[in-house]
Amino acid sequence: MVNRKIVGAHYGLKDWIAQRATAVYMALYTVVFAICALTLPELSHEAWSGLFANGPFKFLSFLFFLSVFYHAWIGVRDIWMDYVKPDGLRLALHLVTLFLLIGYAGWAAQILWRL
Repeated sequence: MVNRKIVGAHYGLKDWIAQRATAVYMALYTVVFAICALTLPELSHEAWSGLFANGPFKFLSFLFFLSVFYHAWIGVRDIWMDYVKPDGLRLALHLVTLFLLIGYAGWAAQILWRL
């Protein structure tokens, strides 16, 4: 029988690269979004809605939110795995975090496609 320890993140290079890639996308999107928002002809609801009326911009915005949530999942999951030792509590925290992030992603989709 193999005696496996369940503590510690140990996901390695894949998650490190994923977190860096999501950070790069979020930084690029933030720059593009700031330029688009600052070049609006006026700061009104109509101009703001017009910015998000563009299908590709909605999609890129949704990818931004998914990047934020995946980035957060990797970070928070590693925190739970490194610092919460009781397995049951760690599992509960993983599930709460996962359900919240999935719910936030659904909420972001609803907001973006309701504009």
